[in-house]
Amino acid sequence: MTLDALNLMPVLPEIILLTLACAILLIDVFMREGQRDVTYGLTQLALVVTSVAVLSGMGMDQRLSFEGSVINDGLSDVMKLFILLITAMAFALSRDYMKERGIQKGEYYLLGLFGVLGMMVMVSSYSLLLIYLGLELMSLAMYAMVAVHRDDIRASEAAMKYFVLGALASGLLLYGMSMLYGVTGSLDIPAIRQAVMAGTASDTALLFAAVFIVAGLVFKVGAAPFHMWLPDVYDGAPTGVTLYLSAAPKIAALAIILRLLGDAMIGMLPDWQTLLIVFAVASLFVGNVVAIAQTSFKRMLAYSTISHVGFILLGVLAGTKAGFASALFYTITYALMTVGGFGLIAYLASKGLEADKLDDLKGLNDRSPWMAFILLILMFSMAGIPFTLGFWAKLAVLQAVVEIDMVWLAVYAVVMSVIGAFYYLRALKMAYFDKPIVKGLQPRSWDARMVLNVNGLAILALGLYPTSLIALCATVFNAG
Repeated sequence: MTLDALNLMPVLPEIILLTLACAILLIDVFMREGQRDVTYGLTQLALVVTSVAVLSGMGMDQRLSFEGSVINDGLSDVMKLFILLITAMAFALSRDYMKERGIQKGEYYLLGLFGVLGMMVMVSSYSLLLIYLGLELMSLAMYAMVAVHRDDIRASEAAMKYFVLGALASGLLLYGMSMLYGVTGSLDIPAIRQAVMAGTASDTALLFAAVFIVAGLVFKVGAAPFHMWLPDVYDGAPTGVTLYLSAAPKIAALAIILRLLGDAMIGMLPDWQTLLIVFAVASLFVGNVVAIAQTSFKRMLAYSTISHVGFILLGVLAGTKAGFASALFYTITYALMTVGGFGLIAYLASKGLEADKLDDLKGLNDRSPWMAFILLILMFSMAGIPFTLGFWAKLAVLQAVVEIDMVWLAVYAVVMSVIGAFYYLRALKMAYFDKPIVKGLQPRSWDARMVLNVNGLAILALGLYPTSLIALCATVFNAG
């Protein structure tokens, strides 16, 4: 490997984050039990410093390093920035919640940092080997995070289920990757794309590889019918951990979906497109219909995640730059809305009250009109009410699907969205028109209040003026 191939500049943010995470690990060893706010502050500082490193490299031409295994392009830069931003928001919103339950441990923040490192590796991977290494680094950190509350039986059960089914998904993905390597003779994305486009590889073996890779990917993102782990894990994990699990990892997952399907296997578009149609249709149905029956706010948001994953898959299956851009736009929108939704649960919770039931929202407008307004913004956006951020995200995906002459799929998605609007509006009905059964809100730290308020207002502002975010996502793919 030449010195030029070992250029470390494209991976400078990852090196900085790894160095800071190791430093925080050493510092945390000497911290007393009641000093975890110091670890929290250092963790947020590490995320800010890494974000500055990412920003300093933005706008440069596409760069490859480590013999083409690492890519630094517009897609990786944008995704890294939002992963870091969403993670910082999740840590801020979860701090009070974790502290009240005695689980604000250094491991929570450190595992979160190593999980972010895995996400950043996934986003910059241009090799099957590096994609898998990044995925496992992220996954192993998240398995442990779910079990951070060891005395909680539900959390331990969720962690075990997450680990077993996550390992199964990793096995499927790895088997598909091994078949892809076997028929193309390379681990690098460009070489695989060239072999697939040239038709030199066995069609049957490639088809089997595509099936296993797609199955592994949709398993990881929680698409139906491989969704069985998602509601149980999101509901069983402490809300502070669910905040972390539900948002940023979806951005990283989209990255490897786009690298594998939208780049390496773009020559097999008709094959994996058919598979994604099945998963998207199933996800939209299961996510929206089953969510109606939920009495838990956390489980309702978990099932709504499945329906959002269905919309993301619609953008990917379009197989066009517009489709990929719409999938990125939708994923960023989803992450902002979801961290707000679970963040609101953590904000409303107090010692002895999880605030994770829909009944806990009753009379929220009487207790805190401002928090009820934040809930209204989030629910309207998730439902896709016109002129909200969620509406523009859904519209972008539907336009991409219509452009490839799959009008029936767009109509189906609209019908499912209308059905899904019911459970979002039901939450608002409880907040605004039902009498409260819970007393006033627990005082919260300034950073949690600020993050929740800024997040809600940002979603409102981006809904009214979405062009900047849409243009950013489009530029990423047009430049590529």
